[in-house]
Amino acid sequence: MILKTKNSLMGAKNIGSTIVKRLNEIGVYSLADLAEMTSVKAYKKICERHPGKIFPVCYYLYSLEGVLLDLHWNDLPNDVKSDLLHQVG
Repeated sequence: MILKTKNSLMGAKNIGSTIVKRLNEIGVYSLADLAEMTSVKAYKKICERHPGKIFPVCYYLYSLEGVLLDLHWNDLPNDVKSDLLHQVG
């Protein structure tokens, strides 16, 4: 049985099993790991790991930032979204 903790990826806002799998592939196993890596670096690493595959920013980049801010990805302020997009290029 897996216990969900406050630091657990599974069950965190915006995070489902597919995103957990992708995060685990890049060495992110907890919310603390994600915070340390940052949402932008995590998104870039996920994209680099799967060349040719498209990862929508709303479901990945915004979701990762949203989990760190405890917001649904769609509720991120527009300036935060713009800054994230600028950072990923």
